[in-house]
Amino acid sequence: MASLNRVFLMGNLTRDPELRYIPSGQAVCTLGLAVNNKYGSGDDKKEDTLFIDVNVWGKAAESSAEYLKKGSPVFIEGRLRLRQWESKEGEKRSKIEVTASNVQFLPSSRQGGGAAGRGAHDEEPPPDLPPGSDDDVPF
Repeated sequence: MASLNRVFLMGNLTRDPELRYIPSGQAVCTLGLAVNNKYGSGDDKKEDTLFIDVNVWGKAAESSAEYLKKGSPVFIEGRLRLRQWESKEGEKRSKIEVTASNVQFLPSSRQGGGAAGRGAHDEEPPPDLPPGSDDDVPF
């Protein structure tokens, strides 16, 4: 059976990017992304917002941390990943997040068109980290 795990998201950052380095020295940047969905018609128009955590690796992580900030519009291409862990209280937790393969910086309404086309791209994100590593804890 064929399988495909690919997502495309466009939205605004909910917080400033958080850059850190794992023990191997590789950069990882965490982005909080808000994606709006409008639906309905007439007086019954509704809107909901999804809040999604995105992990960017390597040079793309460093570029994202340098050029993006809270409110920045971005286009993300990547794959979904299920992260599971146990809380300090012993409860099982999980969440779905995105591992980005391409981050495209979009112009904001305040910037005009100057930033269009600027982006950060990694050819291939690193493989999933082994369970139990320090980097398997959500951040």
